[in-house]
Amino acid sequence: MKNLSLPIRFGIVTSAVLMAYFLILALMGKHTNVFYSLFNGVITGFGIYETIKYTKLQMGKDFGYGKGFMAGITTGFVATILFTIFFAFYSTELDSGFLDELSDVWAKDYSNFQGIVFFTVAIMGFATTLVLTLSFMQLFKTSNNPKK
Repeated sequence: MKNLSLPIRFGIVTSAVLMAYFLILALMGKHTNVFYSLFNGVITGFGIYETIKYTKLQMGKDFGYGKGFMAGITTGFVATILFTIFFAFYSTELDSGFLDELSDVWAKDYSNFQGIVFFTVAIMGFATTLVLTLSFMQLFKTSNNPKK
């Protein structure tokens, strides 16, 4: 559990930044424009990058690909789960008309539109986490090539 404390803390902070960004967009009335959600990848990516970087600094020579990958995945999954819970709470309790505004066509055609949106938010977060973690580990992994 000690090895997961840093990624969990970074995941909580990353989710808090994601929530703050969403609420800022909501204050400006831009939270229904899905193109602003592209910046969520930047926020999540920064959290994952910093987690892997600090894990490598903390572990020193004991740092390996698997440990860095696990740190990045844990951070992203914690952030995604917490943000999805917040998103579900916001869209059902705080602003019940939000999902209808988000997509007028889908909301009328599907009986369980809320579930589809929450599932999509979670899957997008998990996919972003996996891709960014694999990408960042290319920067942090040690080379197996012999030195000349």
